[in-house]
Amino acid sequence: MEFSLDLLETKIEFFEAADLMTLETLIERSIEINRALMLDVHSVSHQMAFNPRAEKLHYSAVVHFRLKRRP
Repeated sequence: MEFSLDLLETKIEFFEAADLMTLETLIERSIEINRALMLDVHSVSHQMAFNPRAEKLHYSAVVHFRLKRRP
């Protein structure tokens, strides 16, 4: 029986929330979880859209994590 481990080198996560504080909390939790997997934040992209039916703003974000590289 052969046992091998592969490192997760890149990961992209998507988030959405009704307010900015909730979105920030979700992203911070994810960063802590991914640190345990030895992944750092490579980039963050976020957007805000207005929902005319609900008359509210909707926030979303995409976070790209990459494997920590040791020099």
